[in-house]
Amino acid sequence: MRVKWIAVIVLASAGVVACKSETQSAYASPDAQTTAQTASPTAAGAELASADGEVVKVYKDPNCGCCAKWVDHMRENGFTVETIDMPNLSMIKQKYGIGANLQSCHTSVIGDYTFEGHVPADVIRKMLDEKPDIAGLAVPGMPMGSPGMEGATRERYDVLTFDRAGRTSVYAQR
Repeated sequence: MRVKWIAVIVLASAGVVACKSETQSAYASPDAQTTAQTASPTAAGAELASADGEVVKVYKDPNCGCCAKWVDHMRENGFTVETIDMPNLSMIKQKYGIGANLQSCHTSVIGDYTFEGHVPADVIRKMLDEKPDIAGLAVPGMPMGSPGMEGATRERYDVLTFDRAGRTSVYAQR
């Protein structure tokens, strides 16, 4: 059964409104793959392939332009990316322990690590090289000037670590 709906994620902490989707299945599970696209790293970035050759799985709304721009950012920085388009990401965020204070418009997974939102590729690369004992990194909200959110203005933002217990700390500042 297909229904027409509009999903608006209100990120209270950042005061922003994210992605919109129309005419999607009302019964998509977090593992349902409505659209998948995989691309290899660019020739220039081939030496920077994902950690241990792993694919970056990006769960995103199919109609979100900033998510698509972030995927392009990752590919331009040598990552192999698979997109999984889903109309509702709440079950994915719950599955990977993304608390309300960390949420953004897309969730990505590389191996055992989770990345929430517009985390810069170089910060992801650094973290993958260091292999810290954390669940992942997050850029809460959708800060202007972060990868995928480029525009006329740029705001400072923090890249946060998070663990399975919900603890966070600042990993990088941009």
